[in-house]
Amino acid sequence: MLRTIPENILYKMKRDTPKIVVSGNKGKIYDFQPLEAAGMKGGVFFRLPSYELIKLPCGSELFMLPNRVPVGYDNKEKRFVVLKGVLAVAAFVPPGHTITYNSAYAEINKPKMLPLFSYGAVVFYKGEFYVAATRVDKELRHDLRFMNMDLARKNAARYKKLFPRNRLIKHLENCAFIYGCPTAKNFFLGKYECPLPAAPHCNARCIGCISYQPNKRCAVAQPRIKFLPTPEEVAEVALYHIKNVKDPVASFGQGCEGEPLLVDKVIEKSIRLIRSKTDKGIININTNASRPEVIAKLLDIGLNSIRVSLNSARECYYVRYYKPKGYTFRDMIKSIKITNIKKGFVSINYLTMPGFTDSEAEFAAFRRFVESYKIDMIQWRNLNFDPLRYFKELKIPVDDSKPLGIRQIICSLKKSFPRIMMGYFNPSKCRIKRKRMV
Repeated sequence: MLRTIPENILYKMKRDTPKIVVSGNKGKIYDFQPLEAAGMKGGVFFRLPSYELIKLPCGSELFMLPNRVPVGYDNKEKRFVVLKGVLAVAAFVPPGHTITYNSAYAEINKPKMLPLFSYGAVVFYKGEFYVAATRVDKELRHDLRFMNMDLARKNAARYKKLFPRNRLIKHLENCAFIYGCPTAKNFFLGKYECPLPAAPHCNARCIGCISYQPNKRCAVAQPRIKFLPTPEEVAEVALYHIKNVKDPVASFGQGCEGEPLLVDKVIEKSIRLIRSKTDKGIININTNASRPEVIAKLLDIGLNSIRVSLNSARECYYVRYYKPKGYTFRDMIKSIKITNIKKGFVSINYLTMPGFTDSEAEFAAFRRFVESYKIDMIQWRNLNFDPLRYFKELKIPVDDSKPLGIRQIICSLKKSFPRIMMGYFNPSKCRIKRKRMV
């Protein structure tokens, strides 16, 4: 039950209690001492225990949420309350972290849909900002503190001179320096994973697609590639990266493109060109796995791994999110089975939403999915979407009972399936080898 509380009501709270964080209309963020911080899952509010909180990671961003007022917990009256006259605040955490609770807020004045980010519950605790999240990957691959941007720009200029006719180099330059893609930045820094975007079109209409939104429902985070690169352009980029990086990964299927399996001819020839020169590194494809026959062919010629995007292990919610065109949930399953048969590495890009992913029903279905299809890795990714609209658009029933917890289901799967890698990033050969030796 909610009620409103004026800003001028004050009483003492324990110093070690997480405090609610709010924003004024001009964007100034401050804590409001009288109210204890709360978190939200599917529109239901919860108190935030300290074990759910971590210090706000470097590289996080704090968002003021327009037409959304904060909800906190009144410890004196033992109820959740709406705070008038201010706006809710949420945290967007950097890669490698997965949020466990959304920011607690109530909508007012028919708000527009939030942009495509995740919205973690942020609090003020022990004199610092904390967020309800857990770190799922210790690798520093996307940590901005270790990215020398002067060097990246210098290398981008050098790469364009080395490959003056390669349109993909120029495309990745925009990704890195205009849209801030960390994978593209690492390409120009000669580290980790090399992005190989190739597909201008897609056979799904994901409601949370960051590169295409019909009718401009909300802004896209990174516009989709507008041309079809040649196999020679793709191979040129990949081979340069593989040659100069110690333990490289090269990946088709980036946020700035559609579904790479739709341009299978380009990808097939690209892989043949790459593998004719080297067997070093991993060639990966991030995909909706909609075309199992293409997956099979690519694995035969040198593809090493697939990362399959999944918001739910239940077909009804999968279809409502991805809106597949010309393929089915079963096609995705078939692609995973084929990859297992051909000894490829299978990662699940598990798009998590607090209150749904950690519900008893979804966790039970996902657990069966992982066990049945011999998944090698789970990448715990935040689903970048308006939290309340996600439940509405997928027609997810609101459950007032407390969910199992994101942190708790990750721990449970680790114990049940110790062979499975847990993380955030596509693993390299050495990382996979180290895991399998444990």
